[in-house]
Amino acid sequence: MNEKELLNLWAKFRNQLIFAQLAPTFLLITTVGLVPEIRAAGSFVVFATIGILLASGILGALAEFSAADEAQAVAKDLAKIADPSALSQKIVKNALWLHVAKYLTPAIFIGIFIFLCLALL
Repeated sequence: MNEKELLNLWAKFRNQLIFAQLAPTFLLITTVGLVPEIRAAGSFVVFATIGILLASGILGALAEFSAADEAQAVAKDLAKIADPSALSQKIVKNALWLHVAKYLTPAIFIGIFIFLCLALL
């Protein structure tokens, strides 16, 4: 692949990473705002909410992990290009930070999920 194709792939994976965070983040924020109403609706709604958050979080984490992992692979290929552009050099340099999306973001989700479960139960 040439540099332009790799940069296009990088952009694609970057967008996937951003979009993968939107739905779980929205659900967490909404749930935090609705804790009293969810609890008042009864145990079935509480457990349904926990299930929805768990499923969304797992799928979001998998999507984030795979997009970040694939973007890091693109960065490795960009590192092999002779005479890369300044943008390619920056991507290669900053690709290490994708470990945050692969590991830290899911860990934060788990913490928030646990606190929400405690608040709901």
